[in-house]
Amino acid sequence: MWEEGGTGALRRCPATGRPPKLDDTQVERVRTALEQGAQAHGFEADLWTLERVGLVVERVTGVPLSQATVWRLLTGRLGWSLQRPERRAVERDESEIARWIAHEWPRIKKGR
Repeated sequence: MWEEGGTGALRRCPATGRPPKLDDTQVERVRTALEQGAQAHGFEADLWTLERVGLVVERVTGVPLSQATVWRLLTGRLGWSLQRPERRAVERDESEIARWIAHEWPRIKKGR
């Protein structure tokens, strides 16, 4: 935000709003901890959820954050984005799928 000074020049207004709960040093410690992966912090699957990130943030910094604040931390200050894991059957056989697409699908398609 800008305001006019006494000489007609513009000067910067001080930032308004609540100050961040974590300083830059704490955010970098959180980034380092998250980059180690969820399993390094005792979670069974190597998948981050807002709840898990919140627990790690509290362990690393001592500052409890709401899930909304964790989301803002991840997407804003850390620059992370939402990623959804692909769901695939354990029994999935890529070579069999490729064979079916190459041989069976054209045969089925011709029958129409």
